[in-house]
Amino acid sequence: MSARGPLRDVLDGGAPVFGGWVVGPTVIGPEEFAAAGYDYVGIDLQHGYLDDADAALLLRRLEHVPVATVVRLPTAHAAPIGRVLDAGADAVVVAMVESADEAAAAVAATRYPPAGIRSFGPLRASLGHDPAELEDRVGVFAMVETVRGVAHLAEICAVPGLSGLYAGPADLAVSMGYEPASAWRREEVCAAMAEIVTAAHTAGLVAGVHAGTGAAGRQAAHLGFRMITLASESQALRRGAQMHLAEARATAPPDTSTDGGYR
Repeated sequence: MSARGPLRDVLDGGAPVFGGWVVGPTVIGPEEFAAAGYDYVGIDLQHGYLDDADAALLLRRLEHVPVATVVRLPTAHAAPIGRVLDAGADAVVVAMVESADEAAAAVAATRYPPAGIRSFGPLRASLGHDPAELEDRVGVFAMVETVRGVAHLAEICAVPGLSGLYAGPADLAVSMGYEPASAWRREEVCAAMAEIVTAAHTAGLVAGVHAGTGAAGRQAAHLGFRMITLASESQALRRGAQMHLAEARATAPPDTSTDGGYR
């Protein structure tokens, strides 16, 4: 296995990469995303029905599935970040980063001493036991999703070891006084997301975003985002179920172009 990790490998291609999102403790969703050709799956420990033990089991099950893995965590606390990395996550996304100090804490949780505070203890034999290789395979993304975070983009991007920024349109819209569902339709929110893209690219970092739908994913690619999360497994199931029911009843399928996207 490459020490660099599969997420870094697909991002090196230069084109936008697309991911699915997992909010429940089932491997079916990740496997179906992989079979559909998605580049990565995100495992949500912030807004999902999962904890880090669930994530570890999912990651272990996905070891031989051809898809990269990302885990979102609500804070930069070192212990849960270390556990999902020990289980084989290719990257972590740390939510609600608003300062350089918070971004630096996220990076430190993915690095062993003296560079960071991660404790050594890989759980999968295939990961190996070389600390330098274990660090090199891991990406760390600061999730910028508030007005305050956007105001501190330059300082956040200057943090050594950061892989990229990951925009959260729903919370960004809320912090600007808008309904979360309106994020991709609000000029001000899209302008802030464009700032995130520009800051990331200027610093040589990857710009990622939680699009929520295929239509928003296309819009995100046009803005310059390169790591784009589409629907969660629950959203994909709901949309597919609605379309099958509409076909059976010979009715027009529902408009799902703005469905979801809050996570």
